[in-house]
Amino acid sequence: MVINTNTSALRASRMLHESTDRLNVSLARLASGSKVVAPHDDAAGFAVASKFDAQIERNRSVQNNITSAVSYSQTQDGFLKRAGAALKRMSELATLAMDNTKSAADKSNYNTEFVDLRKYVSDIGLKAFNGVSLFNGTALKVTKDSEGETWEMNAANLNGSDITTVIGSSFTVTSASAVASINTAIENVATHRAKVGANIQRLHFNADQIAVLNENLAASVSRIKDIDVAEESMSYARYNILVQSGTAMLAQANMVPQHALRLIQ
Repeated sequence: MVINTNTSALRASRMLHESTDRLNVSLARLASGSKVVAPHDDAAGFAVASKFDAQIERNRSVQNNITSAVSYSQTQDGFLKRAGAALKRMSELATLAMDNTKSAADKSNYNTEFVDLRKYVSDIGLKAFNGVSLFNGTALKVTKDSEGETWEMNAANLNGSDITTVIGSSFTVTSASAVASINTAIENVATHRAKVGANIQRLHFNADQIAVLNENLAASVSRIKDIDVAEESMSYARYNILVQSGTAMLAQANMVPQHALRLIQ
């Protein structure tokens, strides 16, 4: 029996310290909902989860880019729809002007509307979306994944050779082959709408693909980081009891050297 060194108290203190540390870790996990509160909890898992989290954020940025591209394409389609409607009306006017029973004044009236519609179609070719030209014939690149890969959308051009004749300043309702030229322009506008529609379809598929990828990445991060609350609650209850019992036993161990006083009484 010794007085200076109480090995029982030292051992009880060490075990109480360990139980307290585990209780604090369990409390932190329950409070945060995460198994990895600090990097040393699971160094390798923390590294993997961090990479996945970064990829998820990049994918969200890709989704934003795709959303902007969809808006760009939908704006193109809206203008092309109106251009097609204007060309159809121009075709109707040109057909009416072919009637030899119409007077020069009648044809002049037709031409007034015809010229306004021609200018309208010409103006559409100069429209832009957020400062980016809609119809200059340049194929825009769109980000398709978090690795920075891109693909080129089909370009639309209302200022190219296929429509230049119809929107030219010398083209009138009585121009030679007016109906044939306008019909060609109508077909070309329809072709551009088909290309824009294909762009929108591709963008929607890409957006869906990114959404599925983010869902799977989030599930992987959850398996690494998220706690099982039921299991962690059992651990918390266990360590809480150990801390209470350890505290009681440390108090008892501190009283052991007092028994040596009985030997010298």
